[in-house]
Amino acid sequence: MIRKPFAERIKPLLYLLPFIVSVSIFTLYPIVNVIRMSFLEGYKYLTGAYTGVGFGNYEKVVSDPFFRQAISNTFRYVLLVVPISTVIAVILANLLNQKVRFQAFFQTCYFLPMVTSSLAVGLSWRFMFNDKFGIINYVLSLMGIEPIQFLGNASGNFVALVIFGIWAILPNTIILLLSGLQNIDPLYYTAAKVDGAKTLRIFFRITVPLLAPTIMLVIIINMISTFKMYHELFPLFNGPGIAYNMFTVVYYIYYEFRVMTPPKYGYASAAAVMLLVIVFVFTMLQRAVQAWSRKERGEDVKQAKKHRDALR
Repeated sequence: MIRKPFAERIKPLLYLLPFIVSVSIFTLYPIVNVIRMSFLEGYKYLTGAYTGVGFGNYEKVVSDPFFRQAISNTFRYVLLVVPISTVIAVILANLLNQKVRFQAFFQTCYFLPMVTSSLAVGLSWRFMFNDKFGIINYVLSLMGIEPIQFLGNASGNFVALVIFGIWAILPNTIILLLSGLQNIDPLYYTAAKVDGAKTLRIFFRITVPLLAPTIMLVIIINMISTFKMYHELFPLFNGPGIAYNMFTVVYYIYYEFRVMTPPKYGYASAAAVMLLVIVFVFTMLQRAVQAWSRKERGEDVKQAKKHRDALR
């Protein structure tokens, strides 16, 4: 066996070197440094001094009522926004995939939020949620419902955040699902129609099983995104809500790192590591569910392929 010259073997690494250097500096080093700081008690960033090494930062974070509130709010937000937005996005993507009039117009309307400033959009929603002149309460008043104080009441803050979160996450979800729908062979639908299958049966027995890998992908992406929910709080509530009731995990990290005087770098780092672990565990559980659902939907996919092949 003739070995390649050293220059030939190292050449691919030279092409990858800029990527490796950038990932090491801007991704790997910050992760390692945050993990290190999370174990340094009384850490001062400017001087590098600390009073001890241990789990003191984690104990303080876990016992902090603001962090417990942040965990509760974040989990409720994820468990509401991700499923609801996924269901709505599947329906809308399926409709946008149909050949109907003004299809391009409707696609543009749904994708427009992706190219709009999140701050401008948040301020627009702030006006829409206003209990005196907001359009949402105006529509509710037409149905005989009393105005809801989405922004001026602590109980209404979370409802407003969930509504805004669902709306904000829809465009990217629809794009991914639409790309998955366009990769489904049209012969599947032709075979089903030849067999006399109805629209709903086609949707649940062909579209959903064949789209399931894409659905699982968007659920994982959206779950990670919603766990990191942070910037939505500022245009809506100017921070953590009217009664400091809208803390999320990422806002808690920001609060300890920037708002507290002096900054609590150790607490912020410990909270960041805990968020990393939570997201990792949820991602692994989602992958396990995906593997199980792949076995469950296998029969529907086999049957659809059988009918498709019969038409060829």
